[in-house]
Amino acid sequence: MRTTVDIPDGTYRKLKSKAVQQGCSVKALILRGVEKELALGRGGRRVRLPIVRSKAPGTLRITNEQIYEIIPFP
Repeated sequence: MRTTVDIPDGTYRKLKSKAVQQGCSVKALILRGVEKELALGRGGRRVRLPIVRSKAPGTLRITNEQIYEIIPFP
């Protein structure tokens, strides 16, 4: 299926350069990106959570403020 997408000039230059570096066409690079995005499903991107150590495994006393210090929220 054909479609038209407006891509800013600067972004297109970067896209074309990356396609050349990878030895593929701009079309192939865009298609790969779209397929990757669709493969993520509705959950979005995977988030890697930090390991929080505890002196007493199985229990953890942590406040919301401490959680916000450990995990960066947008």
